[in-house]
Order: sequence, then C-alpha cells, then structure tokens
Amino acid sequence: MQEANREKARDLIGTDLVAAPEVGVGPWQGELPDDPRLDPELLATGDRRNVVDKYRYWRLEAIVEDLDAHRHPFHVAIENWQHDLNIGSVVRTANAFLAEEVHIVGNRKWNRRGAMVTDRYQHVRHHPELAGLAAYAEERELPVIGIDNLPGSVPLETYELPSSCVLLFGQEGPGLTEAAHAICTDVLSIAQFGSTRSINASAAAAIAMHAWIRRHAFGQKP
Repeated sequence: MQEANREKARDLIGTDLVAAPEVGVGPWQGELPDDPRLDPELLATGDRRNVVDKYRYWRLEAIVEDLDAHRHPFHVAIENWQHDLNIGSVVRTANAFLAEEVHIVGNRKWNRRGAMVTDRYQHVRHHPELAGLAAYAEERELPVIGIDNLPGSVPLETYELPSSCVLLFGQEGPGLTEAAHAICTDVLSIAQFGSTRSINASAAAAIAMHAWIRRHAFGQKP
C-alpha cells in the first residue's frame, strides 16, 4: 500500500493535479455565533487570510485590539534612505514576534509586498530623520540597540538585551549610518562563520528579534 501511494505521488508531481492546500476556512457552518469580534462578511464567505486559527472570522479591528493587549515592549526601527526592499519582511517578522511598534526612519514610502498584509496588524510609525526616533526613545526611556557587524561591536549572543528597547537596523549593504551609530546605547554583531561579509538585513532583524523572544518571552502562553 505504501509503495502504491508513493507511485501515485510520483505520478502527480509536476501535473496540474498537485496544488497547494487552500488556506483558511470556508463559510461558517451552522447557527451564526453571537460574537461582536466576528465579521459578518467573513462568516458568510469564508476567511482565507494569513492569520492564526484563533483569529478566524475576526474583524481586523478586533484582531489589532487583542494584539495590543499582549504586545511585547520591544520596538524595531530600520533606516530607509534607499527604499530598502527588506522593510516589508522586517514588518512581517515584527508582527510574528508581536513587537510594540516598527519605526521607519527616512523615506516614508516603503515596499509593502514583503509584509504580506501584516502591516494591517502591526503599528508602523514614520520618522523623517533619526532625531525623531532618538527623541521618541528618550521620552520613553528606551535604549536604542543597533545591530551591525563592525569592529568593536558586542556579540548579540552574549549581550543582555533589555526588556524594553529599540532594535535599530541599517539598510541592505551599507548597514547603519554614522548618525544611527551616534544614537545607539550599544551596537551588537551577529556571529558569522562563512565567507560573506554580512547577512541579509531582514534575516539579521529576525535573528535579533528572536534573541529578544528567547530571553524575555519564551515559554509564555501565546
């Protein structure tokens, strides 16, 4: 039987009969629930959004309100002087790890494609200049922690990340600007062992955010 199943799978590979499973759920079956968080249109037509099962059929506003009640006290900031295409991925990861806010420093416009619509659920704030981010952090007593592989930087792997902070990233290629370094309490590096000088900016952001999660949120009930 197993061999027959394997043969069938091999026959289907590369044909139109092989398709990715449909995401989400169809229209609600049975008596409609009396819950103000639920969206009548989604109940009627189905919910194919990229959300966890807990939020199936929920209104967008209800999801954001629930997320706001549980957000983690770290912020993510990224410089955007050259329309960095990684910003969308950074926003998506910040949403996955439930960051308080994402701060875009520099150009207001950024490529939202990589965010996969998660920017609807994640608070995103714009600062035309680094001074605006610095003032925001100072007012809330948030240390700004830069992430950049440069001589003199402190290893992320051994650094005691504070529970409340701003993780600041430069854009792909040049990394953090000198002005960004100037507002940082510390600058951290990510351990690398290969031949490349640096890793992708969105990958670095994901690693740093997960380092915060491991220290301050691992084991908490989602």
